[in-house]
Amino acid sequence: MLYLILSVLSSTLIFVVFKLFDVFKIQTLYAIITNYVVACTVGFFLYDGPVGVSDFTNKPWLIGPILLGVLFIVIFNLMARTAQVSGVSVASVATKMSLAIPVVMGMLLYGERLSALQVVGIALALVAVYLASIKEKKIRIDRKALMLPLLVFLGSGIIDTSIQYFEEVHLTDQEIPVFSSMIFGCAAFTGFIFIGIKAVKTPLKINLKNMAGGIALGVPNYFSIYFLIRALRSEVLSSAAIFTLNNVAIVMVSTLVGILLFKEKLSLKNWSGVALAVLSIILVALF
Repeated sequence: MLYLILSVLSSTLIFVVFKLFDVFKIQTLYAIITNYVVACTVGFFLYDGPVGVSDFTNKPWLIGPILLGVLFIVIFNLMARTAQVSGVSVASVATKMSLAIPVVMGMLLYGERLSALQVVGIALALVAVYLASIKEKKIRIDRKALMLPLLVFLGSGIIDTSIQYFEEVHLTDQEIPVFSSMIFGCAAFTGFIFIGIKAVKTPLKINLKNMAGGIALGVPNYFSIYFLIRALRSEVLSSAAIFTLNNVAIVMVSTLVGILLFKEKLSLKNWSGVALAVLSIILVALF
């Protein structure tokens, strides 16, 4: 249970750091690239095994970290922007509701069956993202406000589905930590390419504030995954129960933190979205 609590706190801290980027005027892209370098370094530091180019070039899953690295940096930037524009709770809900996507893909790719309650849960997940994203009092659809959390929802689901595929088809237990670290490393490399292109027109300047923000983000980013894996291996609870408790707790704690620390105000519709988020996660994961 301790590992599960630490995973929830680490994941919640990610959203808080994103919000603080806006408060302290930290450049999100540069901080996120630094974050991935830090997360990659932490992962390799904790990995107990040989680390060399020749040890990984012949792996059948090598393409995975490359593709996921690109997705990671794109989605992380979208998550940061969502937290800054729509609030911590909205970013949290949109990310956690992506649980519905790997469930659907599991049905399509692996022949898994969905119960009627799981189908209802997936539908509620989409409604939850919409309700949690509405900030105006008037009943009006703001497409710009909805676009960010929707992209985070879809992108996070694609990432989870891809990781699930490589873990089930290609990875051994020993390779999981280094696989995760390589994803972070490839994300950092992708970021370096991007800022390198930008540097052609605008000279790159090292900003210690951006680096500090990246370090503050990279550590909880890695450990949110690390502690979750440790929780799954503890065998105290079933994996379905752990995923459910993890996602529900992150949504609720992130919402609470957003209210207490950043004075975020949630309307009745926002609260309804959070409530539906919790309900949908329970339906999808447990039934």
